[in-house]
Amino acid sequence: MTVSGEGGAGARGGPWWWGRWRGALLDVVLAWVSAVECAFEGIRFATDAGVPASAGVVFGALAGSVLLVRRKWPIAVVLVSIAVTPAQMGYLMGVVGLYTLAASELPRRIIGALAGMSLVGMVIVMAVRVRQDITRGTLDLGDWFVPFAAITTAVGLTAPPLLLGLYVGARRRLMESLRERADSLERELQLLAERAEERAEWARNEERTRIAREMHDVVAHRVSLMVVHAAALQAVARKDPEKAVRNAALVGDMGRQALTELREMLGVLRRGDGAEPGERSVPLAAVGVAAAAAASRAVAEGEGPGLAELAELVGQSAAAGMVVELSVEGEGRGYAAAVEQTAYRVVQEALTNVHKHAAGAKTRVRLAHRGAEIAMQVENEPPGEVASSARLPSGGNGLLGMRERVVALGGVFVSGPTDAGGFRVSAVLPAG
Repeated sequence: MTVSGEGGAGARGGPWWWGRWRGALLDVVLAWVSAVECAFEGIRFATDAGVPASAGVVFGALAGSVLLVRRKWPIAVVLVSIAVTPAQMGYLMGVVGLYTLAASELPRRIIGALAGMSLVGMVIVMAVRVRQDITRGTLDLGDWFVPFAAITTAVGLTAPPLLLGLYVGARRRLMESLRERADSLERELQLLAERAEERAEWARNEERTRIAREMHDVVAHRVSLMVVHAAALQAVARKDPEKAVRNAALVGDMGRQALTELREMLGVLRRGDGAEPGERSVPLAAVGVAAAAAASRAVAEGEGPGLAELAELVGQSAAAGMVVELSVEGEGRGYAAAVEQTAYRVVQEALTNVHKHAAGAKTRVRLAHRGAEIAMQVENEPPGEVASSARLPSGGNGLLGMRERVVALGGVFVSGPTDAGGFRVSAVLPAG
């Protein structure tokens, strides 16, 4: 079956082989007109052949009605039109059949062969008919008119439908190609939109994780030290007023530092969404992506703590009553801001865990500058019998946050208890 008519690209909804009802109606009308034409022409054919006129009418009507199947079997229609050409009938069938054949998806060699056969048959029949008219005296022209009239008539009845069919077929195939391309582009756009939504969701999750990590590092350490100093202040307020005053000053310093870091973090987030007061709110996905980008810029520009503040960090823990030692191996050099900040946060969170879970335990902080990496280790001994009066809750997110930070930079993180009953946190970060 070869779908070649106007309904080939339409939605399937017509009877039998027709794509649409209007195509079926058009073919019925064309077949009826062709049958009527061939029936009238069959009368003359019957007279010339010496057979009853009714036989010629029936033969012509049957031949003309073949046009009804032009969409399904265009080759059959053209062959029938060529077969009845010697009987000088079926002109409409020949024209419509050639158009349908040329507009179909059949190979060009088949279309060319059938069109050539139709042209040759039409030339021969028209030449015979014109010569008969000249012989009968109907036309008073020279012999040159016979080939001229035959070729002109044959080309006029063959070339226009053939060229129109080729044009319509090519245009239909082009439209189908464009439609398929549009559908493909629509599917690609839908996939891109889904991927963009996935990336936005990933950015939101990353931003939530980063904010939670920063909040934990800032709040947990500073507030833990404040709680430790507040407990010490409560214990010595009456016995040693001077020490109580020092502890109160330390608590104030810790609170101010925590507020300063929180303000810096919130400032980064406000710069990240890029929305001025009074402007229309932006989608959450855009805010998350912008905030993550702003945070990355802030780290790249060196904002936040680094290795230069490590001694001060250890000093704050010592001031809170921890017995802590800091040792540095090798010579430091300029590291990336993300590397320095991650190293600082690992040591900070490890000291916070010592305050929470091993108050009074001796702690050693080691920092080693190597050729292609920087290593840090925080190890504490088992806590003593005298426990701190400060009760510090733990959410269990500290070690997870440290691991996420280190792994994100391509480093290695290890933590766990020691054989002596203490706890060790180790991390190695690439120097680059």
